[in-house]
Amino acid sequence: MTYRSGGWINSAAIDRLAEAVVTLDPQPRERRWVSVSLCITDAVWSIGADYDKVVVPVVRILAQNMGVEQPTVPAREPIGADPLPLTRLIELTVDELTGLTNRQRTSTRHGILKSDAVLRHARVFIEHGVVTLADAVELFTDTARLTAVDTALRSIPGEGAHGVRRNYLWRLVGNDDLIKPDRMVLRWLAHHGVDVDPVAARDIIAELVTAVGSRLERDVTAWEIAHAIWDAGRQLGSKSSRRHTERGS
Repeated sequence: MTYRSGGWINSAAIDRLAEAVVTLDPQPRERRWVSVSLCITDAVWSIGADYDKVVVPVVRILAQNMGVEQPTVPAREPIGADPLPLTRLIELTVDELTGLTNRQRTSTRHGILKSDAVLRHARVFIEHGVVTLADAVELFTDTARLTAVDTALRSIPGEGAHGVRRNYLWRLVGNDDLIKPDRMVLRWLAHHGVDVDPVAARDIIAELVTAVGSRLERDVTAWEIAHAIWDAGRQLGSKSSRRHTERGS
């Protein structure tokens, strides 16, 4: 039996979770953005906007205008030099960034321009020593710094219910081995009888990598497992909401 910060987890529990993950059919991440600036732009514009029709074009047009010729690469490609570091992004004014994107706001009532939100994110990261995508990934190895950045980002308007924007941003930034379990992941684990905190959840997912890979007879990553669990956790929330609606609560 192994202790995790959220409680005791034995091998039988890991086996049970592994079997449940296999039924989710975890799949590898195919491509990723090459810059933390593009990750932030994706996360901010994704709230309340169609992803394929609005978000992706916005990010790609921004990349093109900022001289980023190849905005995405295969996900398994090593992280290289960031072609649009945050120090360059914040050279733009809100008006200039709005001109390169659009005038969408973080919410229809009292929301700030999404371009403004992007630049606020950039300044928070820079204040905590994060300028490139590699710097952002490095945060996952330092819980204290990650928590500090996460807390600062929380104050930026328009992050959506339950911090969905922040959680999505961390998933965009995180590499295949370094993940930040959010409330969707915790919800799914709790649904399967494992009620733990994010640090413990990360440890559990690390253990599941070998167990799930053995069952699928292929290499799997922590990101694949976390993403599959996240999607299943989101569906659990949707089912719960529908039940409450049907009951008139």
